[in-house]
Parts: sequence; C-alpha cells; structure tokens
Amino acid sequence: KLSFITQEQNVTLEYKSKASDDKFERSYSVLRVKFDEWLGQKAEEAGVSIVTGIRVDDLVKQDGKICGVVAGDEQMFADVVILADGANSPLCKKYNLGFDANSHTCAVGVKEIIELGSDRIDDIFNLNANEGAAWLFAGDITDGKMGGGFLYTNKSSISLGVVFGMHNAGNANLSVAKMLQNLKAHPAVAPLIKNGKTIEYSAHIVPEGGFNAIKNISNDGVLVVGDAAGLCLNLGYIVRGMDLAVQSGVEAANAIIQAKQKGDFSKTSLGVYENFLNESFVMQDMKLYKDVPQMLDNDRIFGLYPNLAADIMHDMFMVNGKSERLMKKIIPRVKKAGILNIAKDIYKGVKAL
Repeated sequence: KLSFITQEQNVTLEYKSKASDDKFERSYSVLRVKFDEWLGQKAEEAGVSIVTGIRVDDLVKQDGKICGVVAGDEQMFADVVILADGANSPLCKKYNLGFDANSHTCAVGVKEIIELGSDRIDDIFNLNANEGAAWLFAGDITDGKMGGGFLYTNKSSISLGVVFGMHNAGNANLSVAKMLQNLKAHPAVAPLIKNGKTIEYSAHIVPEGGFNAIKNISNDGVLVVGDAAGLCLNLGYIVRGMDLAVQSGVEAANAIIQAKQKGDFSKTSLGVYENFLNESFVMQDMKLYKDVPQMLDNDRIFGLYPNLAADIMHDMFMVNGKSERLMKKIIPRVKKAGILNIAKDIYKGVKAL
C-alpha cells in the first residue's frame, strides 16, 4: 500500500498478488535482531571469530596502507579492513572514504516493533499464511517535508516507523520521535495497533544521497560496504538498503579472495570490488536512479499533493444534496495547486524514474 495522508484523511493505492513462483522475485521482511544473530552463527560455523562490545577507534596505517584497526590500547592487524559501520562512520570521514555524508544526503529514521499476534495480523491486513504487507505513508506525517512513514508486517508483530530528511530538521515543527507518535495516532494506523505492545525501539541514520554522493569505497587495504558506502535507494514508493548491503558484502568478499590469491592488497588490486559492484544490480540501480534524491527534495510532494489528493477524493465521494459536475469541483483544486507546478513535477518524476 502507498498512502497520501493529511492529519485526518488518507488516500491509499493498494496492490496485492500471490507469491511469485520465482523465489528470486519474492520479498521478505526480517527482524534484524533475529536475522543478525542467525547470520552471525552461520559465520562462526564457517570459522569466523565475532568479537562484540569493542569500539574501533581508528585504523592502523603503515606505509600509506590500511593494515588493521585500533580498539582502545590494542591494535589488530589484517590484510584487508572492511568498513561496515553505517552511514555515520567517523572512520570513513577521517580517511575520506564512503560517501559524502551531510544533512542533505542523510535521513534519520525511528522505528518501533509492535507485538500484535500472528492471527490478528493476518486478520487486520487480510493475509493468508506466510503472506506479508508493506505500507508507505507520505504527507503531514513528516510535517509536509521530505520523508515518510512505513509499516511492515512480521510473523507476529509489525515494524512501524518514520524517516525524515535531516536537512529539514531546522524547519520542522515536530521532532522525529513526535512524528512517529503522530503516525501511531493517525486514524489510518491507530486501529491497527490497538492493544499492541512495543517490544523494541530503534533509531538509525539512513544514507539517501544516491549514486552522486558516493566517493571512495576502495583503497589500499580497505573496502567500504553497505550504508557506510552510501548504498541505499529511496524511490519514494519503495526504499531499498539491505539487499544492496548484502550484495556489496558478497562482492567485497569476492574481491578479497582474488586479492589474496595474488598476494596483493593494494588499491589497484582491491579496486576490482568496484568493478564487481558495477557489473551487479547494486551500481546499475544506483546509477539508474541517480536523479531521484534531487527529485524527491520537493515539499510539494510531501505537503501540497497529499492534501490535493485528499480534497479531490472528498469531493468525489461526498453526497450533500447539491448538483455540481465533478470536474467543476476538481479543476479549482488543481488550479490552486498550480497547473504549471504539477506539470513540472510530473516531468521531473518521469525523467528521474
């Protein structure tokens, strides 16, 4: 579902289909707290040592090459260091790696996991066994600024949250936490989570600068993957990050295996990582939608148009005893929004997508 919402109304486009016979065309929602633990166990079974609870303060650099990490008073050495420490990476910033992280290329997201029970979720969202629902919201929920709300169903809970462009933080009348509370209280959402229990709360910096914000993701002895590399796509109607992060990890591993076979961990050798990414869907999609971040940075999309859609739907379905053609109701609404503005925004949207 995709909804344009005002404070009291919502206009929703819904699409539903049976699961594809091709397993690669299926989508899944995952709880990271469970998925990461499972994935970590798989890595340990393969011989990996996972050390948690230690902050990496710096990188070890010798003869111009990254060759390890600094954790407190200890140095740990390696042929290659992979930076996967998220969008707000101090190590990437210090060594001019990753993407150009600033308020215009990052968003802040907050999320709650709300336990409802599997039977209730299936009833509320009209789901059959092993089916899920995804729902995006745009409009007043982010004070009419760039951003939106999201809802994903899990087996017995939902993930409900808000993402907000950081460059508008000084112009918004609401905090991001308050935006999430308003979404929970909205007439379209409140009945869904009635008597639900919040079992997890999290916040996250999201890279949304797109392809044009990516800088250096490989160098002597170091590779950058996932959010730290700026690998995230917000297309307005769908947001992708985990699939890009996972594939970047795969390509980093392939690059390191090849470098190890040659015994060469220089930028020239490890640079094959970028070639692998360019040949995969990761960079192909990042390049394909490189103009979307600029297109979405438009307050009309998140403020004017949700209200316009709600007003038009109100006029279409309101029966009040007055006789008037529908078009005579709609045209003044459209003119008020600005026909030229609408035409320009449609053109930019079609061009970017």
